Amino acid sequence: MPMSPNKSKLPAYTDYTYDMFMSSTGKDHAEITQFNQWREEVIAADMYTFQIPHLGAQRPNVSVQRVSGEELDLISFANYNYLGYSNHHEVIAAAKQALDMYGLGATGSPVLNGTFRIHELLEEKIIEFFGMPGYGVSLFSSGYGANLGVVSSFVHKGDYVVLDRLSHASLVDGAVLSQATIKLFKHNDVDHLDRVLSRLDHKNTRILICTEGVYSADGDTGHVRDIVRVAKKYGAAVLVDEAHSLLIAGENGRGVAEEQGVLEEVDMIIATFSKSFGGVGGCLFAREPLTNYVNWYARSRMFSCALDPAVTGGLIKALELAAGPDGKTRRERIQSNADYMRSKLQGHVDIGSSHSWIIPVIYGDEHISIPLSDYLQREGLDTSLMAFPAVPKNQSRIRLFVTSEHTRDQLDQGAESIIKAAEHFGFLLKDKKT
Repeated sequence: MPMSPNKSKLPAYTDYTYDMFMSSTGKDHAEITQFNQWREEVIAADMYTFQIPHLGAQRPNVSVQRVSGEELDLISFANYNYLGYSNHHEVIAAAKQALDMYGLGATGSPVLNGTFRIHELLEEKIIEFFGMPGYGVSLFSSGYGANLGVVSSFVHKGDYVVLDRLSHASLVDGAVLSQATIKLFKHNDVDHLDRVLSRLDHKNTRILICTEGVYSADGDTGHVRDIVRVAKKYGAAVLVDEAHSLLIAGENGRGVAEEQGVLEEVDMIIATFSKSFGGVGGCLFAREPLTNYVNWYARSRMFSCALDPAVTGGLIKALELAAGPDGKTRRERIQSNADYMRSKLQGHVDIGSSHSWIIPVIYGDEHISIPLSDYLQREGLDTSLMAFPAVPKNQSRIRLFVTSEHTRDQLDQGAESIIKAAEHFGFLLKDKKT
């Protein structure tokens, strides 16, 4: 029998959204106490699925250890090691070689004493990969830090940042830090963007429009080509965060901007090294005068330690592989796997309009998120759930990250478990119609 989503039948600890414990007006820090009480209730019920230690590399098969000490073997659809480079033997070997040569960490700001020759090699490889002379690279120790630093150093008080309503938190935080005026446009609605821009003083102020290659909540693609067209009309700059699309989208893996034919018309590309590259960090790819400036004036770069050398060595090898025949094969395989997974889920659950390797399964009521996450894990799946306020109310979803390394058997098992969960919790499409 399907589980009723009736809130009155659910335990009290399921009445949770991320924003519940984000603020308090008193000196007693009530939100900290309340959060920890909630956390202990979930642990006591043996339903705490967060921050569970993984006992090995992020492969399609992973082992985890729950708070109780119980170990589970799972099929992972929760990590974004999209092309399998995080644990590729050549990438690991390159990281080990860099570790032996340069040591564990950079131990310094990149502007002062933290830049090593291996960092310059990574920059050169990225420029070579894009094949655009006159461009440069600004490296950051996280993808979040890249967006935060680039946005806040490019625009200032009196300027405008125009954000898609579904922009990543790092873009929003960068806009806030910049002290520029923030404007929002409806997700992927270029006509609305045009109306927003028409109301701004575009002749006397700097305007930065931020979009993304692939949006991680819905798995849909940004309308980069149309945004560039409208931006030119108003003299605005365009930043494209290709975190979930670089090395995968486009004929050569250069992202959605390449795929939509506007790579050279985009002003800034943000890459995140924790997804397809399989490491950690991020960078800005833009014309060299801009990257030279950002190197000095992005606070998240100037006041952070440089990328650790071992990861940098691995990133170089991952990029070399992605730029060659190996990358082409893996790009074809990940798209094939994603299409296959969609075909298994289509008609059974709501998977939105994704055509990428991120497949959302929209289950709706955020109050079933905790028991659903626990259920899926016990069914043998490692998954990523998103609920309000990360997504609109009653639009909670399971995010399935499909990789090039999943086998058809793993995809079949994953789809079967999702459909079984939908039957149990009442979000099968046929249940919603009755």
